Amino acid sequence: MNKAHPKPRQILLSKRANLFYLEHVRVFQKDERIVWLSETGEDVEQYFNLPERNTALLLLGKGTSITDAAMRRLAESNVLVGFCGSGGSPLFAAVEPVFLTPQSEYRPTEYMQSWVRQWLDEARRLELAKALIAERITLTGKAWARNSELLQRKIELPAAAIDKLRQRSAAVPDTQALLLAEAEWARTLYASLAAGHGLDFTRQEGMGAKGSKAERINAFLDHGNYLAYGLAAVALNGLGISYAFPLLHGKTRRGALVFDIADLIKDAYVMPLAFTCGTDLRVKDNAFRALLIETLQDADALDFLFGFVKQLCEKPI
Repeated sequence: MNKAHPKPRQILLSKRANLFYLEHVRVFQKDERIVWLSETGEDVEQYFNLPERNTALLLLGKGTSITDAAMRRLAESNVLVGFCGSGGSPLFAAVEPVFLTPQSEYRPTEYMQSWVRQWLDEARRLELAKALIAERITLTGKAWARNSELLQRKIELPAAAIDKLRQRSAAVPDTQALLLAEAEWARTLYASLAAGHGLDFTRQEGMGAKGSKAERINAFLDHGNYLAYGLAAVALNGLGISYAFPLLHGKTRRGALVFDIADLIKDAYVMPLAFTCGTDLRVKDNAFRALLIETLQDADALDFLFGFVKQLCEKPI
């Protein structure tokens, strides 16, 4: 009598190696595997395997389709799936990141319960937001200090900006004041990177890739930020925490907590690489995304996000 083969054990979400962005492909299940087929028009069709049990995030760009069987298998493997525009930065990203979260697996409840208990206390929520800012400063400092491209250009995290943000964070009375301090911090980072690359740069979201270096950097920032949103969503979904309980971002945006958590890795990894690749006219969109995914994997960014959010949940009250 033939016995059914047991399913292979899944890899923990925080340890998964793969992020995928696909466009102009069909994704479906074939022979107990998830595969994609490129729409090349060639006589011989080529299938490419998607190792779903070692994949955390799948972004489907323009010209893609996916079957219900493939979605069911991805849900079983706890892969977060998102639909987006060209390059991974959809026009609707400014409204809300859209992800299809798997519903076929159980989620822990203790993290959501702890998060809500703290979130409902306004003073406690502000303390969590301050902890988020403090970790953002620390991680960005470590990442920039190890970035060979930044070191070569003598670009450093401005010590004055670090001190100012820490002092203002300690003294702010509410999240609105903390948001203003955070916005000034981001502008300082952009200015430091722009000066180090010899550019006149202004951040403009959703403008799309064009010819100038500044326009390319803006496009790469959009693409990279959406990958950061995806990793943040994977961490929150894996811990069972709703995106609707933000610490800093708008209270009317249902995905706002995704933006909060993604900020941890945007400053540290997305921003520097967008400037490095944007100033090199030879680097195309797909090369930038591949480099960013490799950078995030080397930094164990997803594992870090899981660990930090758990620390916030377990922070003594």
